[in-house]
This record gives sequence, structure tokens and C-alpha cells, in this order.
Amino acid sequence: MKKLIPVLVIFALIGVIVFVFLSRAKEQQMLTVYEGNLQKVPIEIKFGHYQDTQCGMPIEKIEDSCQVVAPDGKTWFFDDVGCMATWIENKPFIDKAKIWVYAKDKKEYIDARSAWYALSDSTPMFYGFGAYTEKKESYIDFATMRLKMLRGENMTDPYIRKELLGDH
Repeated sequence: MKKLIPVLVIFALIGVIVFVFLSRAKEQQMLTVYEGNLQKVPIEIKFGHYQDTQCGMPIEKIEDSCQVVAPDGKTWFFDDVGCMATWIENKPFIDKAKIWVYAKDKKEYIDARSAWYALSDSTPMFYGFGAYTEKKESYIDFATMRLKMLRGENMTDPYIRKELLGDH
């Protein structure tokens, strides 16, 4: 019985955390998907009202945000491009989705597939992939960004971070 007590305590704590998270999301009426976007345009984000579909964080700023619009008009929201790259990978509509990303240089949503991505920007989930309309020497394209994200080659990896920033 003494061996079961720590396990029960852990499960109880997890239960409380899940309950608090779910009740808070319900309280704030957090949305992860918006339906009816048949024009496939970026949806105006109400800060603290939309939630990242992959990581669950509330979207608190437009910079670095991303939206995926499926062919049926369902739109999912992300606070970081890296979250989107992970989430969309096995979706049946991956090639048909319209993907919008907020460009740091134009201060507006642009087509994510035509954007250029920095490797070491400060982003909400610390992946480092900031989106831009104009290509610079070290920027990468959408396909390369997705591949790096899926391989874990982003700023969350201490070795990659050190390589990109020269941190010790």
C-alpha cells in the first residue's frame, strides 16, 4: 500500500492540473478551430481567445502567429510556426491547406509557403523560425523549415542554439 501512495498522488495532481486547464479554457471560451472560413483568408485573432492547436498556449500576440485553413474552411491557430509544422505533418489536407504566417518585416499575414524563415528569432515556443517576405542570406524556405522542425533542428536543441548563437 505504501508503494501505491506516491503513484496515487501523482495521478491526483495530474487530474487537478487537467481539470484546472480545461475549466479555464471553458471559462475563457478558448477556440482552437474556427469554422466557415470558405474564403481561406486570415482570421482576425482576439488575443487570449484563440488557443494554439498544437501546444495549447493562448495566442497573446500576432507576431509569429500562424493559421492553417483546410479546404472545408476550418481554420486552426498557432502561436509559433514550429507548432504548425509539427501539427500539420500527418493531416490529409497538408498539400491543399492554405497556410498563413505573420511576416515580421511586412507586419501582415502572408502565404507561409512563399515566406522565408530566420533560424534564430525569438518566438513564443523558442523554435526560432521567424517569417519574412524578403530573403536574406541565412534564411530558409518553407520546406526546409518544416524539415528542420520535424528533425528537431531548432532553437530548442541546445546544440543547434549554440551553433546558431555561439552561446557557451
